Amino acid sequence: MDIRRIIFLLLTVSFTFSLPAQNIDINTLKTINKWKVHSLSRGLSASGVILPVGVPAAMGLYALIKKDQPMLKDAVYIGTSVIEAVGITYAAKHIIGRDRPFVKYPDKIHAYGAPDADSPSFPSGHTAAAFSLATSLSITYPKWYVIAPSAVWACGVGFARMNQGVHYPSDVVAGAAIGVGCAFANIYVNRWLNKVLFGRQIK
Repeated sequence: MDIRRIIFLLLTVSFTFSLPAQNIDINTLKTINKWKVHSLSRGLSASGVILPVGVPAAMGLYALIKKDQPMLKDAVYIGTSVIEAVGITYAAKHIIGRDRPFVKYPDKIHAYGAPDADSPSFPSGHTAAAFSLATSLSITYPKWYVIAPSAVWACGVGFARMNQGVHYPSDVVAGAAIGVGCAFANIYVNRWLNKVLFGRQIK
């Protein structure tokens, strides 16, 4: 899949899910929002910020200390995948401007934690970052013991954002698509970036 197809896919997903929340969207969210696992959701939600920053940063620091260029390349790839996903979601949020579900439906959805009511809802930035990290890690280290827990964790972050009442299911699906798409698109970007940073393309 080339970059143009990935961009087209992301635009299609964004257009589809930028429509006002349909009954299935809000009804699904109402059900998930009622589940009494809010402490777990707070932890998963926090990890959706900490790990996408911490994992590539820790890898990069370790690689610099050990002078391990292959690991440094991996850290750059994973880190830039996350940055791209976060950048796209931030731009989409402010272009689309969808209200948070607890703002739009205060009588149906209760927000847990410390939600930012002024921040737009679509797409989910936490989910995009989580899926970008999980996908780029799985591409870099294609072992079942990396892929399986990464996928479960990323899905957990998406679930947590709904359980906390801060995102619709469609926000989470779109965020996941952006995260996965950025990780795959960044394979091509990093061929150029590695040549710039390290003098030759990674094989």
